[in-house]
Amino acid sequence: MKYVLLALLLLGLAMPVAFGQKAIRDDAIRYQQERMVFKQWDRNKFVPEPGFLYLNPMYWLTWGLHPNYPKTDLRPLSPYGPQTQRLGLVLAMQQSSNSYKLHADTLRNTALTETSNYIGAVSGLDPLWMLYYSKEFDPLTGQNDGALLSGLEIKEREYLQSTGLVNWYLEESLAIRERLAALRTANMDRGSRILGYHRILGEYRTLRASWEAKRQRSKLYLSLAETAEKARKPNAQATSAGEQNDKLIADRILSNSKL
Repeated sequence: MKYVLLALLLLGLAMPVAFGQKAIRDDAIRYQQERMVFKQWDRNKFVPEPGFLYLNPMYWLTWGLHPNYPKTDLRPLSPYGPQTQRLGLVLAMQQSSNSYKLHADTLRNTALTETSNYIGAVSGLDPLWMLYYSKEFDPLTGQNDGALLSGLEIKEREYLQSTGLVNWYLEESLAIRERLAALRTANMDRGSRILGYHRILGEYRTLRASWEAKRQRSKLYLSLAETAEKARKPNAQATSAGEQNDKLIADRILSNSKL
């Protein structure tokens, strides 16, 4: 019973204190919070105010030791505030990082391009090779040695083989094909490789034209050889007949001399 009375007494003493509390509204604190957080740094809202002719003693007691405080914008997000400077520095560092990244990507792409132009392992992907030189060198790289004498007669084939022209063309074309393969697999500048293609293609065209000329002239050579052979046979017969006549005359002279 005694503890219940004590609790009621304490509760009765605390209720007037609780209901007697009043919310404190300090404009100076409120204005400072607004200035520092989100609102404009308003010099006209600094309290206490100077009053008439700056004679307010509370003003001097508050701002007398630091009169420049109302003039200095201390907001973190002010035009020159620390947070604004930090954000500006972050943006500047981001732009600098993007510039470095762009420069690094440019160097990487340039290096990859130069590597692709230099390494012989990827020479088959060169656009000029794919569009032009691969087609021009296709008869050489895909050459069928058995088809070199196609379309010719037996005599013409025998003539080209007996004279060594077939072996000559096979050796020359093999040498050009090996040079082309070495040029495609070698590591060199793309311009040097293209010039090598052009030079080898000129040599191959010259060799091909010479071979086609020999193929076409083989029939002419055979016909001329047959004509010359026929022309030599009557001369041989006439010579043998003349030798026989000379022998008869010599025998007749010898027989007359014996008489």
